[in-house]
This record gives sequence, C-alpha cells and structure tokens, in this order.
Amino acid sequence: MVNKVKVLIIFTSGTNCDEETEFAFYQAGAYVSKIHINYLKKNKNLFKEFHILCFPGGFTYGDYISAGKILANELRHHFQEEIIEFINEGKLIIGICNGFQVLAKTGLLPSFHSSDYFSLPKITLAFNDSQKFECRWISLKVNFNSKTPFIKDLEEIIELPIAHAEGKFFTSDKEVLNRLKENNQIVLTYINNPNGSIENIAGICDNTGRILGMMPHPERGIFNYHHPLRKNVYGLKFFTNACEYVKKEL
Repeated sequence: MVNKVKVLIIFTSGTNCDEETEFAFYQAGAYVSKIHINYLKKNKNLFKEFHILCFPGGFTYGDYISAGKILANELRHHFQEEIIEFINEGKLIIGICNGFQVLAKTGLLPSFHSSDYFSLPKITLAFNDSQKFECRWISLKVNFNSKTPFIKDLEEIIELPIAHAEGKFFTSDKEVLNRLKENNQIVLTYINNPNGSIENIAGICDNTGRILGMMPHPERGIFNYHHPLRKNVYGLKFFTNACEYVKKEL
C-alpha cells in the first residue's frame, strides 16, 4: 500500500503549465517533483521513485517542427527502457495538451498492445481547422465505458478550458480509429468541436487505461471560481482519481 503518492512532472524549455499542474497534484494530496529533462538524462534511476509521470502543457521547444515532436524524440532516444519499465509496473502516465501531443508522437498513445510502446506514431494532433489558437471553456462528454481510472466519479458532461493551436486529433488509418472505438479508448469527446478533431476526440487512453492523453486543461479548472460563470468544475478529479488509484493498486 502506497502511503504517499509521488508524481514526477517533466519539464523543459517552453513548458508553461507545470506550476498549475504541480499545484493540482498537491491539492490531490500527492508529493510532486518537477525535474528538468536534462537532469533526468543524468539520473535515469529517478523514474523508479515515482508512481505517476506527467507531461504538462505548454510549447516545448517552441513547438518547432511540430507540437511536442522534439520532446517526443528526446524521450524515444533517452528514456525508452525506463518508461516501458514504469508502465509495466502498473504506474500511471498523463499528458495534458502539449503532453498529449508528446505521447502521440512517441507512439505511447494509442498503444493497443504493450509491443506498441514507442512504435511509429499512429495518430497526431494537427493544426486546428480554424487555423487559430483556440482558448476558451468547452463542454466534454465522458466515456464511462473507458477503463481509465482518471475519470472515476465525473459527471457525464463536464466543462474544461482549452488552449491550443494544434489540437485536431487526426489519423489517416481507419483501423486505428475503429480499434479506439471498439476498445473504448476514446475517453473524452467535444460537444462542440473547437478544432476539427475526428470523431470529436478530445482525449484517449492506451489499452490498459493507465496512460491518458487529453487536450483540455484539468489543472486550470480545479476550483469553481476558475469558471467564468462559477459553475461546478471537475478538473481536480482527474488528479485525485490518479492518486486514489495509486494508493489502492500499488
């Protein structure tokens, strides 16, 4: 039984949602360490000390080449063995906005099988159809048939803020899309699609449910006063659910 959940937030040049995400995990009762990727390269054994791995939002390396691509390449080159071991130990990974883009471009999502980890990317997050940066609160539908622990006890319809230019979920492979639907790996869908995502997809998980990628920002909607109309918000539940899962399962 885990007494204190330990969260590793990886940051680098251009990460800018790490402090909000750190605060959200603290509110959920976790112990959080923000560690720069260059330090991790010299201390790879640190992965063993944590239960949850988080890639927060931002614009890593200025989103040059494409959003999240450079950080994804770093992970692929330097940390494959450590991250696969992390996953195989039953631990959790969450990527938010730019973090979702990173998980997609490493091949860690959608991951239909453990052999898929760090495979060639099957999905991407492309430029919004509007060709503009979309920044506003949006409504989402939660798929409770998904096995991911992050969505426990949410409402069927929730609101969260988005802030992205490359948030359009896309795949050219119909088989990938079909498997996502058949396996209930589509976790969140947009009510009013802000970016042109296929099937209105806002968030997906891997086949285990323990790796979650989502474009909306739960860390920016953890208190009711975060909402412009002071509505009930549920962002904090993503973080408390993760911590409760770790305490119960690890």
